[in-house]
Amino acid sequence: MISFQNVTYTYPGVDHPAISRVSVNITEQDLVLVVGASGSGKSTLLRCINGLVPHFSGGTISGDIRVAGKDPVQESPQVMSQHVGFVFQDPETQFVVDRVEDEIAFALENIALPEEEMHARVTEILDLLELEKLRDRRLDNLSGGERQRVAIAAALVLRPQILILDEPTSQLDPQSANELLNMLVRLKEDQGLTVILAEHRLERILPYTDHIIYLDSTHPGLLEGPPRDILAQISINPPLVEVGKSLGWDPLPLTIEEGLNQVGRIALPVAVQGKEDEVALPKPYLQARDLDVWLGSVQILYDINLELFPGQVLALMGPNGAGKSTLIRSLVGILKPKKGSILVSDQETQGKSVAEISQSVGYLPQDPNALLFADRVEDELVITLQNHHLSIEDYPPDMLLNKLGIGDKADQYPRDLSAGERQRVALGAITITRPGALLLDEPTRGLDYENKQGLVDLIHAWRDEGMAVLVVTHDVEMAAKLADRIVLLEDGRIIKEGPPSQVLNESELFTTQIAQLFPGSGWLTPKDVIQSLSE
Repeated sequence: MISFQNVTYTYPGVDHPAISRVSVNITEQDLVLVVGASGSGKSTLLRCINGLVPHFSGGTISGDIRVAGKDPVQESPQVMSQHVGFVFQDPETQFVVDRVEDEIAFALENIALPEEEMHARVTEILDLLELEKLRDRRLDNLSGGERQRVAIAAALVLRPQILILDEPTSQLDPQSANELLNMLVRLKEDQGLTVILAEHRLERILPYTDHIIYLDSTHPGLLEGPPRDILAQISINPPLVEVGKSLGWDPLPLTIEEGLNQVGRIALPVAVQGKEDEVALPKPYLQARDLDVWLGSVQILYDINLELFPGQVLALMGPNGAGKSTLIRSLVGILKPKKGSILVSDQETQGKSVAEISQSVGYLPQDPNALLFADRVEDELVITLQNHHLSIEDYPPDMLLNKLGIGDKADQYPRDLSAGERQRVALGAITITRPGALLLDEPTRGLDYENKQGLVDLIHAWRDEGMAVLVVTHDVEMAAKLADRIVLLEDGRIIKEGPPSQVLNESELFTTQIAQLFPGSGWLTPKDVIQSLSE
């Protein structure tokens, strides 16, 4: 079905190859998971399959690639699109029109399909992906999960044999992610599709995976094979596998059910559920009082009361469409509330511009590209300092870039970096001024486990220096490590608030693998398990 033989590819103007001497064979009707650290070449490998590399990216490529009998280096991406459907990390970036049915039909119009057949195919794919009720909806009014399904429908309407997805669950809440993955498995089995996806949150994907391809940027080639075999050899592990390795479980569990079978064979200490120590909190740095927010004629947020304290990390969680991004956009002044007030250091923000508020409150949106304007990574930070009339000597960019793990990227063009690296550049641009509060909207998109832990450590360092931090995330595993307090938002209302040990153990949807593996223990992370069992 897909064959790479000794393939090496280098982007234009870059000294080292993105992938080197890669040889791999992918079998028809498998669900293949591509894993590796940020910047290891996962997206590049995927783009080689449909010809985006090298046709759109340029650069140099060697070796031999065969996809469904075609050579994507020789064929155009337009030809390959009839064999390979592709869904990007940000599905909205590949939308061309603004209505669901029109977006799905667009590819068929490009190949001049007769109108009657076009209508039949669109209806067929809407039914297959359970999108019929969204046929006439505007794309910008859909949830993240709905947009993802529309992007998949637009890719599949040409009836390709292969579907490729780059980070498909990175913007989805747990339920939406499970629905998407179940749909992919159904398509694989019912339609005979070969599904290939790159993903950092392995805990979500492993139960559905037939085959793993592991890329390591420090070594040429790759590892490939059954999931259990590959995970036993690599250090990129979801919490369940990390615990399994630490406790010597054999076979290595890939699902919670397999893990529960192993847990039943060991003697566990009796869990003692103590109350959280009450800590005297300082005055809140940022407050929302009785906040109602509307978008046009639709009310999104209802009577929100929220406090963000210095020296504390708050994780804001909830389903797609709950209003999380709307809330933090309101806090920084991008959206104006219809009712209620927002205070920063006891001062109301009403009447202040976004630029004024951002001197005290840093904000990182979901799309880091919105903050990247310069030709060099370091210049992104320098421009922020200039805009705030601050000196480089007092706020050295190189020190922050090193903290963010991208000091070696200082001279590179920001938009040539991986998604995770661009995220960190944008984070540097908003924190170089050392604001009193930091608002981060889904900051772990594109980050592997190691870089995610690095982000947790960095945020904790800022917290310990007295910064107030709010993180919007669907990443339950990271929230368990990161947050001092969690707020759950649903349908525009706060429904639960408290410490992670309470909120994540009481929620069926927003809970960790470890909480599922050891119910009633109070444990949330592998560190909790390993420390407790070693005592």
